Amino acid sequence: MYLEMIEQTNDIKKIEPEHLKDLAQEIREFLIEKISVTGGHLGSNLGTVELTMALHLALNLPEDKIIWDVGHQAYTHKLLTGRRDGFETLRQFHGMSGFPKRKESECDVFDTGHSSTSISAGLGLVKARDIKGETNTIVSVIGDGSLTGGMSYEAMNNASKQQTNFIIVLNDNNMSISENVGGVSKYLNNIRTATGYLDLKKGIYNALQGTKRGNNTIKTIRRAKSSFKHLVIPGMFFEDMGITYLGPVNGHDVNELINVINDAKRVEGAVLIHVMTQKGKGYAPAERHPARFHGTGPFEIETGLPKVARSAASYTDIFSTVMCKLGQRDENVVAVTAAMPDGTGLKRFRNMYPERFFDVGIAEEHAVTFAAGLAAGGMKPVVAVYSSFLQRAYDQILHDVCLQNLPVVFAIDRAGLVGSDGETHQGIFDFTYLSGIPNMHICAPKNKWELADMLRFAVDYSGPFAVRYPRGTAYDGLKEYRTPIELGKAEWIYKESGIVLLAVGSMVKTAEAVRNRLKEKGYSVSLVNARFVKPIDGETVKEACESHELVVTMEENVAAGGYGEKVLDYMNRNGYRNSVLNICIPDAYIEHGDVEVLKKETGIDADSIVKSICALSESKQDERKT
Repeated sequence: MYLEMIEQTNDIKKIEPEHLKDLAQEIREFLIEKISVTGGHLGSNLGTVELTMALHLALNLPEDKIIWDVGHQAYTHKLLTGRRDGFETLRQFHGMSGFPKRKESECDVFDTGHSSTSISAGLGLVKARDIKGETNTIVSVIGDGSLTGGMSYEAMNNASKQQTNFIIVLNDNNMSISENVGGVSKYLNNIRTATGYLDLKKGIYNALQGTKRGNNTIKTIRRAKSSFKHLVIPGMFFEDMGITYLGPVNGHDVNELINVINDAKRVEGAVLIHVMTQKGKGYAPAERHPARFHGTGPFEIETGLPKVARSAASYTDIFSTVMCKLGQRDENVVAVTAAMPDGTGLKRFRNMYPERFFDVGIAEEHAVTFAAGLAAGGMKPVVAVYSSFLQRAYDQILHDVCLQNLPVVFAIDRAGLVGSDGETHQGIFDFTYLSGIPNMHICAPKNKWELADMLRFAVDYSGPFAVRYPRGTAYDGLKEYRTPIELGKAEWIYKESGIVLLAVGSMVKTAEAVRNRLKEKGYSVSLVNARFVKPIDGETVKEACESHELVVTMEENVAAGGYGEKVLDYMNRNGYRNSVLNICIPDAYIEHGDVEVLKKETGIDADSIVKSICALSESKQDERKT
């Protein structure tokens, strides 16, 4: 009823205050209904309904700006900016993104997807505002989990010097921050943000500053204030950084939130509002299991159970099993994750070997250097991380791990196309950004058995090692082909002539399907499981070039810096002039959508590859005829 009244930005202001609770309930029901069909981030969005409503009521969008950290909690924001119909295609190809996108709405002022960035981006917008002489309000929303990322502290340190208004909202649904002491803290918050108080403080400081004893008097006043505030204000960590702290505030009370936002708007400097929320609020299954409903597939509303039965073992499951066995075999094996024990499959290892498991929070840079320290201390660390998140620790991989040639294993999950989370989460750059680093070794398994073999090999190796595997069900084909792993050595699966398919990791399964279809068309086709992207197997490439006319490389990585480029480089340096077809992802950001749809769109599905090979082969035949 009330949700239908919101057709565009600021329509929420037409709703009477006494009906805002009804609107919040309608929004929750709407989100549960839609996400149960499409999947998406449910828990975080249910927890920020009232907070988002209050921001839209207290601000004037799009002139005022909201920057959402990560952005997976911005569904209510999308609803309140007139995108209700977009939820029919949420996270589907060419549909509405699950994250803020500037191309979707002028109210989405900064594209996000990774954590700990909103304060930096918000501060940049503040400085741009000030340079242009504007007076709009800038608000950065950040979660307590994202606050574990070092970038957020770098930004707050910079923001502490801010002398014009900048609001940071800390959405806290789990962090242990001390409770305020009764009504005294609330009283101080009210006094410190009241117009009269701010004007008086500014007037006193201005009058004293520059006089003979004025500067010393100011310092004395500030020391006295600070000592008293330490006793009664729970946010003194922020205060000590130079950021005014307000809160904690009930994140599910719209009126209280509006009042504190309005108070914050009067502060001349950076101000942090500490908001307490409940993840999954309003939906019992999500309240009980917030981690499960952080990112969920389609589910039954009545029970919260997935609509699709769990499939066979995933690559993450295989990794989980192998890690537990490695931990049992070798007491020096330790595991490191950046706030993803469930997602990366380390939960079982944590339960079995808690003293050798380390969750460092959303802090990939720290995770990598911490692992380097563990390795320098004689341990065998395995860093389990999603491909797109490992990007954040590039400098640490290069300087702290590889420069010292330390034995750190990177178990890179969600490599390749991952689907519905879109551009910020596609793991299509890791071959590229890792292979340029000296001492790094990179491999990718063709099936679940090879993943196990590669992990064992990597843990026993004496230098940096990356094992890269995709999201989803682990391939169980080609079981009979299990040549022992050797550093930099590929594996011949089928040896014929004419066309050779050099496939890496997940593309071996696709290559097998391609080969079968080409065989039906009368082509002679060989298949090589490349295994290693660095170092590549030059001897196998040489053999392939000398016995085949067409060399086809296949990888789930962008073209630039990928496996195909390395094969081409080898061929050029050694004088081979075979026809070459590089099957890879275009050098582009790939939007959200079903993985199979994305593979077809990028031309790396079996049908597209067969067409490309046939077209190239036919053109070569025509050239010979002429």
